[in-house]
Amino acid sequence: MTAGGPGRAEGGRDGRDGLWTALAGLTTRGRSFLAAGVAAAVCAYVLGQSDLLRVGLLLAVLPLVCAAVLYRTRYRVAGSRRLTPARVPAAGEARVHLCVENVSRLPTGLLMLQDRVPYVLGPRPRFVLDRVEAGGRREVSYRVRSDLRGRYPLGPLQLRLTDPFGLCELTRSFSAQDTLTVIPRVEPLPPVRLAGEATGYGEGRQRSLALAGEDDVIPRGYRYGDDLRRVHWRSTARYGELMVRREEQPQRARCTVLLDTRGTAYAGAGPDSAFEWAVSGAASVLVHMLERGFSVRLLTDTGSAVPGEGADGFAGASQESADAAGLLMDTLAVIDHSDGTGLSRAYDLLRGGNEGLLVAFFGDLDEEQAAIAAKMSRRGGGALAFVLDSGVWLREPTDVPGPSDAAEERLRLLREAGWTAVGVARGAALEERWRHAEQLRSGLAPAGGEGV
Repeated sequence: MTAGGPGRAEGGRDGRDGLWTALAGLTTRGRSFLAAGVAAAVCAYVLGQSDLLRVGLLLAVLPLVCAAVLYRTRYRVAGSRRLTPARVPAAGEARVHLCVENVSRLPTGLLMLQDRVPYVLGPRPRFVLDRVEAGGRREVSYRVRSDLRGRYPLGPLQLRLTDPFGLCELTRSFSAQDTLTVIPRVEPLPPVRLAGEATGYGEGRQRSLALAGEDDVIPRGYRYGDDLRRVHWRSTARYGELMVRREEQPQRARCTVLLDTRGTAYAGAGPDSAFEWAVSGAASVLVHMLERGFSVRLLTDTGSAVPGEGADGFAGASQESADAAGLLMDTLAVIDHSDGTGLSRAYDLLRGGNEGLLVAFFGDLDEEQAAIAAKMSRRGGGALAFVLDSGVWLREPTDVPGPSDAAEERLRLLREAGWTAVGVARGAALEERWRHAEQLRSGLAPAGGEGV
């Protein structure tokens, strides 16, 4: 087997290191043959039995010959891997397709394939290929699944060669690797009316007078192709040349999703923890707002944004919205707890800006951080907060549900500051909390007694 670049198995080279590698590939059977042959040869020498010496030499030489022949095998095998899909939600399954092609002029012997996968994706898959003819190819597949989001490397693919007697095995590794991205679970949300959403020009859009650009209300000089019905005669008379009106243009509504990632704000770990619920909730809101045509922006308590995100966030209802959603999901797939203890950095980024609708996912808030969070509601056109109380999430399912007094006080403080604050119980569905937020804003539900 020879090396052939990315996707091809790497073969050994002639030399002392290669010979030692071949000898190290002797199986238990091969080493037993070698030891029995040496022992028989020694006994034959001591006892003077020439026939026993022949048997001993045969037993000792056979595994060595198998190792040398296997090492000198010049198969050229190419391998490739394909993921379907390459981005899968947590607890979802992806299928990995492996293709092995014999690009040499000789048929291969028995081939054993093993792909390296992280333990969280399941056991290492192993396959046995009996014989691959010259120019032939074989395809196999296996499934992977993870309850934990993240980016997991797959590969390199290992190819194990063995002789017909099973005395020696050699392993060759392919150089190609792939990455499986496990993104947070996204829950579909109903289209509800929340404070901060714009009305008028389509769903999730508003019409406003532009401050600059071609569609400003300030008249500009006539350009070839302009509609004569847009001529502004008063300005034309004033400036002595044709002037046209600049019409109003639609301005896309904005939504900022703030995710609290402070390690001190959450307790517990695992796919059912409060932090994972918050990450999944942020992903669901981002996708929902993109589908409704909002320009979305993702912020954390550290102020870090998504790489490649513009000043106005990612635009929805366009051809790039799918790519934007993928980039946001890739960011949330690897997001982790931060070392920060406060929300002041996020508050500084939100200060003075028109962030439109602000949707926040908070963990535990002490008195100081609750006061900072309360001031954030004045920075946008509407503020919706999902507050997760770690004390509630750490309780046993048999315990009587209910928020702590401190959590109730934090919710009251946020509501007084203008937030539509919703408590989140352990295992609560985001869709139900989302509808409850609309009822709170509309005054159809009481502020207390939410069963958080």
